[in-house]
Amino acid sequence: MMTPKQDEIIEMARQAGMAYEDKLEVYVANIDDLQDFAKLVAEKEREMCAKICEDLELPFVADAIHARKNK
Repeated sequence: MMTPKQDEIIEMARQAGMAYEDKLEVYVANIDDLQDFAKLVAEKEREMCAKICEDLELPFVADAIHARKNK
C-alpha cells in the first residue's frame, strides 16, 4: 500500500497553514487549518489511487477517481 512520506505530510501541514513550534516540536493548527489539511490529504490519496489504477490499465477507474476531485 502506498502512503504519503513524512516529508510530504509535513509539506501538506505547511500548505494548510499549520505553524511549527520549535520549542515544543509540534505543529499548531486551528480548525480551518485541520480542514485544509484533511482536503490536501484526501487529494493526495486520490492521486495515489488513480496512479495505481492507471498502472493496472484501468483508465475508466482512474478517470472516476479524478472526477471526485470536484465534489
